[in-house]
Amino acid sequence: MAIGDVSLTSAMRSNLVSLQSTEALLGRTQERLATGKKVNSAIDNPTNFFAARAHTQRADLLNGLKDNIGEAIQTVKASDSGVKAINSTIEALRGIVSQARSAQTSTTSATDLAGLTTQYNELVRQLNNTAEDSGYKGVNFLTSGALAVNFNEQASTKLQMQGFNGSASGLAISGGTQTGSGTLTSAQLTGGTALDGIETTLNAALGKLRTESAGLASNLSILTTRQQFITDMVNTLVDGAGKLTNADTNEEGANMLLLQTRQQLGVTALSLSAQAAQSVLRLF
Repeated sequence: MAIGDVSLTSAMRSNLVSLQSTEALLGRTQERLATGKKVNSAIDNPTNFFAARAHTQRADLLNGLKDNIGEAIQTVKASDSGVKAINSTIEALRGIVSQARSAQTSTTSATDLAGLTTQYNELVRQLNNTAEDSGYKGVNFLTSGALAVNFNEQASTKLQMQGFNGSASGLAISGGTQTGSGTLTSAQLTGGTALDGIETTLNAALGKLRTESAGLASNLSILTTRQQFITDMVNTLVDGAGKLTNADTNEEGANMLLLQTRQQLGVTALSLSAQAAQSVLRLF
């Protein structure tokens, strides 16, 4: 129907416009209460909408980085478990050397010496196996593996971690005259000088493990600190986006109550403004 098809009085048209405005505000308030947001699209507030979207997108990127940091933490923990196992193995090797040293002051059969030799060489083999098995998702810090962990979305801040050779050769564990392989012969267990050399390399290996373990602990501390920092940053970004777009439900609830009252008053006012026209019916 065209605007001019029905002639409304000035009071009726004014009340009608006011009622239509109230209806529009009611619709907007209902949407805010339903979604919990005062900015649901760029039309509502372009500045706040796109600023909040930028915050949210960055939070998503940082969450992805946090997952990578979590995986890096597991890699470090796997290597630390390997270091502990290797440390225990070296202590067992020291025990065999101690037994061999005691045998020098007593009558020890060749069979006993051969047994100690077999135990020593088997422990070295297991040490090498432990180093090989200490990887996580293809990265093994005990076989000189390396890993770079990014800390921001531009990859401009990162932690570069470098592993070490945790095998018998990498720790320079001596098997008598053979450095690195750990292969030992029964004859080498009967000489005090040879035993001194073996024990020296074992002590040096323990010292290197302590140093490398401290490095792993330092990297773990950096990773966990950065992980918590990113968690806090994500929360800050999400909170910032919410402050730009979230609605105050208490305020919107009050608005809804007022608008409903105003709507009822508008309908009443429109009815009153129509009474002038209705009075014409009394002439008939």
